[in-house]
Amino acid sequence: MALKATIFKLKLDISDLTRHYYENHALTLARHPSETDERMMARVVGFTFNAHEHLEFTKGLSTDDEPDIWQKSLSGELDHWIDVGRPSEDRIRKACARSKQVTVYTFGGHTAEMWWKGVEKQLARFRNLRVFIISSESSASMASKVDRTMEMQCTIDDDMAWFSCEGETIEVRPQLLFPS
Repeated sequence: MALKATIFKLKLDISDLTRHYYENHALTLARHPSETDERMMARVVGFTFNAHEHLEFTKGLSTDDEPDIWQKSLSGELDHWIDVGRPSEDRIRKACARSKQVTVYTFGGHTAEMWWKGVEKQLARFRNLRVFIISSESSASMASKVDRTMEMQCTIDDDMAWFSCEGETIEVRPQLLFPS
């Protein structure tokens, strides 16, 4: 018998001072049985930094031909493909061909850095690709806040986000790996 996804509810209030985006989101996150809390919260970070009225979570890990998060135009074209983790070079190439913009948020410290060094040269030609790394400290702090129902407030200024949850503030500053 296959294990089912665990459902999480997140009320996320975003104040992005850089993009002048101020919105409240009631999000439902389905965590695949093989997904860690750290990866799920990296998806939240990816969503927050790219928040838009048409941005949405997809089926994620359970579907090979979809990103973790996407934004489609009103006509159904894929405007933004957002993946989390360490996707294969082939997956990123296909994403760059299908979408106007592709963003990858990786995490995991040294393992993530080694992954990027292994694929960087092959992906250098893609002008619609951005790759960020979330520090191990930030991703672990975000993972420690996972609960079945969560409320977070996030303020973004330039490339820094402050997530407030349960009276604690977590700083997240994804470092741009590509383009450098």
